[in-house]
Amino acid sequence: MSAPSIVVLGIGNLLWADEGFGVRCVEALAARWRFAPHVTLVDGGTQGLYLLQHVQAASHLLILDAVDYGLAPGTLKLVEDDEVPRFLGAKKMSLHQTGFQEVLALARFTGRWPAHVLLVGCQPAELEDFGGSLSAPVKAALAPALDAALARLRAWGAAPQPRPADGPSDRNE
Repeated sequence: MSAPSIVVLGIGNLLWADEGFGVRCVEALAARWRFAPHVTLVDGGTQGLYLLQHVQAASHLLILDAVDYGLAPGTLKLVEDDEVPRFLGAKKMSLHQTGFQEVLALARFTGRWPAHVLLVGCQPAELEDFGGSLSAPVKAALAPALDAALARLRAWGAAPQPRPADGPSDRNE
């Protein structure tokens, strides 16, 4: 049996405060961890349809994003498999979610949908602060989000290994 194709996708816009949560998570994973060769970390930013190839290539897809769940700021919520596209379509908080919902719909339409999908979403506090950094509650949610992501990645066979503190920050080795 061949190794699964695992894609870790952080989406969002770093220029709009908490909107950058998913990208900040992927940056932290790349800086602090090494993964098996069949794992790809993707800073998806706001690329929209350009992310289709990554979704279609994945047998296991982990998405990190700021999502308006209507909960207290900084609250994490995990959504899995078939619920992910429906959930992202329920309440859009930014333009990138519209584009990413289309990516998921196209992947399903083409029959190239990952067997396993996990969305690790964080309730944003601040979206209107252009050029601002993550708000305190969302910054505090980074570590628990990474813990949840790493737990699932271990279960999927991604073999995360901590990087030495002074080591290189290549995405994969």
